[in-house]
Amino acid sequence: MVEPSEPELIRTPVERLPPPERTATGPWPLIALVALIGALLFGGYWFLRASRSAPAETAPAVVAPLPEPSAKPSTPLGSSPFPADVPALEASDGFVRAWVPRLSQHPRVMAWLATDGLIRNFVTVVTNIVEGRTPAARVPVLKPTGPFQIVERGGRVYVDDRSYARYDALAAGFASLDATAAAQLYATLKPRIEEAHAELGGAGSFDATLERAIAQLLATPISERPMQVEPSGIGYRAVDARVDGLNGAQKQLLRMGPSNAARVRAHLRDLAIALGIPASRLPAVPPT
Repeated sequence: MVEPSEPELIRTPVERLPPPERTATGPWPLIALVALIGALLFGGYWFLRASRSAPAETAPAVVAPLPEPSAKPSTPLGSSPFPADVPALEASDGFVRAWVPRLSQHPRVMAWLATDGLIRNFVTVVTNIVEGRTPAARVPVLKPTGPFQIVERGGRVYVDDRSYARYDALAAGFASLDATAAAQLYATLKPRIEEAHAELGGAGSFDATLERAIAQLLATPISERPMQVEPSGIGYRAVDARVDGLNGAQKQLLRMGPSNAARVRAHLRDLAIALGIPASRLPAVPPT
C-alpha cells in the first residue's frame, strides 16, 4: 500500500465536508487559552469510523457520556483581567500577540502569533469542539512533522509510538501555559470574545460554550493499550469499535497518543479550575 503524502488516520465522513459558512476564516484560531484546546489537535491524522464489525476479542462498545450543556455559570469565567484597554475586534490581533507571551514563550505556543483573526477563530474552534467536530483543519501551522508510522506485531497492525512522539512538543507547549495568566487573558478579552460569539450566531454567554468544550475533552477516555488499525482507503482506521462512539474532537485528542493526551487533559483541568469552573461541574477522569 502506498502511503499518501498527507495520510489521514481515521477520519469521519462528516469531517470530510467543507466547514459551514458560519465558521470564521483564518489559519489558527486559539488565543492562548487553548493554544491547544483546540489544540488538541493538530493537523496530520484523524479518526475515521471504526470498522463495521470489530474482531471477536474486542470488548463491547463503551461510549464516554458527553456532559450536558451547563447552565449559565453563576459567576463569569476568568479571573481579574489585565489592566489594559482592549481594542476593537477588527484591530485586536496585535493586542493578543502582545499579551500571549505572559502565558508561555514555548516555541509551539508562539507559532500561531503571525496568523490573523485570532479571537474569531478561537470562538470558532471552541464551537467546533462543542459540536463534536475536530478543529485541526484550522491549525495547519501546528501540524506535526514527520510521517505517520505503523508497526506489525503477531500479524496485526498498530500505531507506532513514533507517530505519537510527533506531538510531544505540542503537548509540552500546552502544558507550559500559565493557567492563572490564561484565565486573566480570557477575562481581559471577554468583551471581544462575546462580540465574536454573537457575530457567528452564538446564543447566550460564551462562557457556557467554553465550559462545555472543556468538559467534552476531559470526558475523553484514554487507553494505554496499543491502538490496532487497519487499512482504509488511503489511510488507516481504528479496529476498536469503542473509538467509533467518540466525537471528532475527542478522536483528535486520542491521536496524540496516550501520554500526550493524558498530559493535555490534566492541564486542561487546571485551566478549567483557574477559569473558575468548579471541580463538581467537570467530568471525572474516565477509566482507561
